Amino acid sequence: MSDSPRSTVEITLLGQSYTFRCAKGEAEGLQRAARYLDKALAGVKQRAGGMSDEKVALMTALNIAHELLQALEARGELEEQASRLGRRIDTALAKVRLAER
Repeated sequence: MSDSPRSTVEITLLGQSYTFRCAKGEAEGLQRAARYLDKALAGVKQRAGGMSDEKVALMTALNIAHELLQALEARGELEEQASRLGRRIDTALAKVRLAER
């Protein structure tokens, strides 16, 4: 077992409360994540009509996984753009330094 300090966090998903243990200092982030998840679950449940809670959970998980992959791809593109800009800046600085000699 870990010796790191632990705390508990209570979250509510689709009207049902759950209590989890978490590392100290993570409760606020987990509560934010739970609010996001609960909102996503409620949205799928509302749009899906009579879908079972299990299918609502699976559909919501798929939607969130899709959002995550899109965000990771966008992040990768932004990192590549930043890298290209950094190389252009380095090239421009090298030219300026050469011209100053």
